[in-house]
Amino acid sequence: MALRHIVLAGALSTASTALWAQESGATSIDGLLSELHSIVETDRAASHVPGTVYGIVKDGRLVFVEGLGTRDPQTGEPVTADTRFRIASMSKAFTALAILHLRDLGKVNLEAPVSRYVPEMAGWQLATSDSRAITVRDLLHHTGGLVEDNPWGDRQQVLTEQEFSALMASGMEFANTPGAAMEYSNYGYALLGRIISNVSGKSYQKYIVDTIMLPLGMSSTTYNVFSSPAGSRAIGYRWQDDGWVREPDMRDGAFGAMGGVETTANDYARWMAFLLSAWPASDSPESGPVKRSTVRDLVSLVSFMPPIERAEALGPPCRQSVGYGGGLRVVDDCDLGRVLTHSGGYPGYGSHMALLPEAGVGSFVFNNATYTTLGLTNFKLMLKLRREGAIPDRAIPVSAGLALSYALAKSAWGAGSVEGLPLANNVAPDRDLDRRARDIAELKEAVGACDTSSAIVPNSAMEGRFEWSCERGRVAGRVQRAPTADLQLQVISFAQVHSQ
Repeated sequence: MALRHIVLAGALSTASTALWAQESGATSIDGLLSELHSIVETDRAASHVPGTVYGIVKDGRLVFVEGLGTRDPQTGEPVTADTRFRIASMSKAFTALAILHLRDLGKVNLEAPVSRYVPEMAGWQLATSDSRAITVRDLLHHTGGLVEDNPWGDRQQVLTEQEFSALMASGMEFANTPGAAMEYSNYGYALLGRIISNVSGKSYQKYIVDTIMLPLGMSSTTYNVFSSPAGSRAIGYRWQDDGWVREPDMRDGAFGAMGGVETTANDYARWMAFLLSAWPASDSPESGPVKRSTVRDLVSLVSFMPPIERAEALGPPCRQSVGYGGGLRVVDDCDLGRVLTHSGGYPGYGSHMALLPEAGVGSFVFNNATYTTLGLTNFKLMLKLRREGAIPDRAIPVSAGLALSYALAKSAWGAGSVEGLPLANNVAPDRDLDRRARDIAELKEAVGACDTSSAIVPNSAMEGRFEWSCERGRVAGRVQRAPTADLQLQVISFAQVHSQ
């Protein structure tokens, strides 16, 4: 997968702006690049982040990436697209996809109790005598009843496998009964890592690297930060007493399945492009290490979280519905639509990613400051691009069946009757055909001749809406096929559009 990018350590160039406009296919984008830069740089400085890299992936390519600040205040070396950052809990999506891949292979049953794959849990006493066992699916969706454990979980990163086994064998107190509520659990994702190791016969790190990362070309991505080449890493700091304090590096360990990945902007863009390639579903050949339908399963089964009010800094009030899939949150935003997102917070690091699957666009930001994700900043970027018209949702293609349905609607309009069309058996009982003919005649009398050349706008492969300009107003219509193999219309309707 070829990726084109620009690495900018300081001011923006006119060449970069031109390339961005060309790559995005949006003629209105020329002036946006400097505004994106200003958004990120302002928030980076205000948050006391030594170094940041952010990027935008569109239609399978990294179309823009910029490094800001320094990877290490002690050296002053600039951040680039090849600087390695720990991405903390953004690692969870790799773990979740590995579990789903093992499910595809028939090696993991999501509905099975976790103790089937992790013997140390066999003796756990659940919250109540009538609680069911924790399942693998519970761990994916954070519904296992385990207590929310930020930031405790981060400090367990360094546990050896033996220490983790001892922790599991000692049991667990429960916050809820399994399946009762969503409560974010790093422990739960560490357990998923152990499942991967036990089932695959490899360490979870090696399984994920071999099965997902290397096939995607993510050769600079690792769990073992001490294996990274000297001078390649962003060094982690926290802001304290008006200065940066070095955070000690934590070694890779048993809890890394919940947050241990270190990667670069160039590598992570490959991952985002692969995730986005799963939408929309298509007949094109599979080209990734895991099936596209499996990627979609990361967000197809979701545990719901309480709705939230969007931050005032993002614009007008907006209540977002939120759910948790597998390593990705699913947010329904009033401006962006469906957003697949996750943040990562870690001693010395913070990160955030967001995907708009219907638009084929994603953005990410990595930082080397403790728990500073700049997630709000990342949403600002996406909203800026959306509001300027740079990242519209992809048009849903018109299927052959829907095109024929629309042609039948035009025929009915011209004939003044739906009689003779392939109608489903609900149509006449819902409103008899003579009455429908009179409806069409009355509507024609009201609006006059209509231009029926406008395209139908699909809701799906089976349903669409249309609107026609007429001599004395407009007509809106809808066609919807019945759920049958042969084409039958269960809805064919026409209505006058009344101005408000």
